[in-house]
Amino acid sequence: MFRNLRIIIFVYYFFTVAGFLLLGYYFINVLHVENLYMFAFIVLCIVILSGVFISKLAVDPLAEYVQELQNLSKETLHELNLPISTITTTTQLLGKNCHDEKILKRIGRINTACMMLKERYNELDYLIKMQTNQKIKEMFFADALVKQRVDFVKKIYPQMKFNLVLEKMPVLSDQKGLGKVIDNIIDNGVKYSGTSRNIDIEVKNNSIKIKDYGIGMDEVELVRIFDNYYQSNKNMQGFGIGLNLVKRFCERNNIELLLQSSKNIGTTVELKFKQEYECK
Repeated sequence: MFRNLRIIIFVYYFFTVAGFLLLGYYFINVLHVENLYMFAFIVLCIVILSGVFISKLAVDPLAEYVQELQNLSKETLHELNLPISTITTTTQLLGKNCHDEKILKRIGRINTACMMLKERYNELDYLIKMQTNQKIKEMFFADALVKQRVDFVKKIYPQMKFNLVLEKMPVLSDQKGLGKVIDNIIDNGVKYSGTSRNIDIEVKNNSIKIKDYGIGMDEVELVRIFDNYYQSNKNMQGFGIGLNLVKRFCERNNIELLLQSSKNIGTTVELKFKQEYECK
């Protein structure tokens, strides 16, 4: 598709430029036009029309392609929701009527895998809403969201101990996006914790702080940590895009992002909300 599009645009561009040169030659050497202002005006009109046509030629197929992808994503999401709900409900029913520990462990693993699949489902749903510019800000309690995310992450990292200090903190923001941000920061904290098993999470004074006691970073790493695809340790799982997503979310939602780190001591990431809301 894109190969043919490139060929069409190249051919159109080639003949347009050749046409301009021939037109200029015809007006100046054959018709001997002396009114250069009139000539310039005619050329300008042709250039504008050519620009409009070539932009339409280039953008319309891409817009159609993106629209088809969005429709496919929405349909896939719709089709995924039913089997996920069915698996979840069935495993819960099986667990209630089963007393065999081995089978219960297997059911637990299926439930965890299903929850992770549901998370990917929610992320895809969130990305589609972001692309279609849907308004997704809502009022919610950040402490409840942090608790929910920690409960989820605990199932993936059962070896870690999460020390929570949570005070009621209402915020007006993008709840799903903030949940992804919290997941990313906790995930990074766990990955770079080294031998430490503690992560401290504090929600108070209109901010969320997540602190690990791991390998930390020096000043050079701190400068690059928010770059896309940057990883301080190339052997770690992932693609190095998590903290770049965190930074872009904070910029988009007027949240101050603070980061403190010391080598072999640990790292603290703070999300400071600039606007306060009263608890109701």
